[in-house]
Amino acid sequence: MASYFRLGMIGLDTSHSVEFARLLQGDSPRKVFGMRVVSCMRFPSSFQSEDGQNARQKQLEAWGVKVTRSFDEVIEEVDGLLLEINDPALHWKYFRPATDTKLPIFMDKPLARNLVEGKKIITLARKKHIKMWGSSSLRFAPELSEAVHETGAPTLCNVYGAMGKAAAGSSLVWYGCHAFEMLSALMGGGAKTVRATAGERGVVSVVEFPEDRRGVVECNSGTYFYGGRVQSADKVHHFAVNMANPYFELVEAVRDFMMKGKAPVSLDTMLEVQAMLEAAERSTKSGRIEKVKV
Repeated sequence: MASYFRLGMIGLDTSHSVEFARLLQGDSPRKVFGMRVVSCMRFPSSFQSEDGQNARQKQLEAWGVKVTRSFDEVIEEVDGLLLEINDPALHWKYFRPATDTKLPIFMDKPLARNLVEGKKIITLARKKHIKMWGSSSLRFAPELSEAVHETGAPTLCNVYGAMGKAAAGSSLVWYGCHAFEMLSALMGGGAKTVRATAGERGVVSVVEFPEDRRGVVECNSGTYFYGGRVQSADKVHHFAVNMANPYFELVEAVRDFMMKGKAPVSLDTMLEVQAMLEAAERSTKSGRIEKVKV
C-alpha cells in the first residue's frame, strides 16, 4: 500500500494540471502533503495545442506522473480523481465514466458548459452516491474569509475579477466563474435574479438576494486582478486577493476532502453558481433582469 493518497488526473489542457502537481510533488516552495498525482490522461482540446500539452507532459513525467491517452490506464490503482479539464463542454463527457469508478472526484471550475449539463452531473452524482465537489481557487482565498469575519453577515458585496477569452463556448461561464464564486462564498446561497451588461471591458452583473441583499460582479477584460468590498449594516471591508500562489488553499481543501471525505462546497452551491452564470449570460442578450433558475 502506498504511503500517500494516489490521484489520477483527467485532462492536460489546463495549467492547473501542472500547478496542482507542483504543489503536491513538484518544485513549489509551499507544499501540500499527503497526496501525489500518479497518472494523467490527455486528449485533444481547443483550449491547448498538442505542443503545449507535450510540454506539460514532459514536466509531469519529471515529477513521476504517468501520462497516457487511455482512461482505463489513468484510473488503475488510484484513490481519487481530479477532473482538470479546461473545456467545460467536456466535463459531462468525462464525468460519466468517472462515476463508474466510485472514487471521490474533484471537478475543476466551472461545473459545466451550461445549466442543463450541470444538472446532469449533479443528478448523476446523487444517484450513484459519488463523493464530489468543484470550485474555483478564488473561493478559498484567505482574504475572502477575513472579509466575512470582519463584517459579519454581508448585505452588500462588490467583487471584481478577470474575464478571459474562451477558445470555445461562453467566456463568461468559463472564466467569469472565478468572480461569481467569490460572490457565492461571501454572500451565501439564495440568489434570485441577475441583470448583466456586456461591453468592451467585460460584463457587469447585479445579483439580487433575499432580504434586499445585493451583489455586484465585475468580470473585466484585459486585467487579472481580484478583490472587492463587503459591507454590513455598520461595517465595510475592502480586500484584494494575493495571486502570488493562488492554488495552495484550494489544493489543501482537495486533500482534506479526498482523505477525510467532507466536501467544502455543496452540490447545491455548485449548481447555483452555474445558474447565476447562465442567468447573467441570458441577461446580456435579453437586456432584462433574468431569474436564477436552479
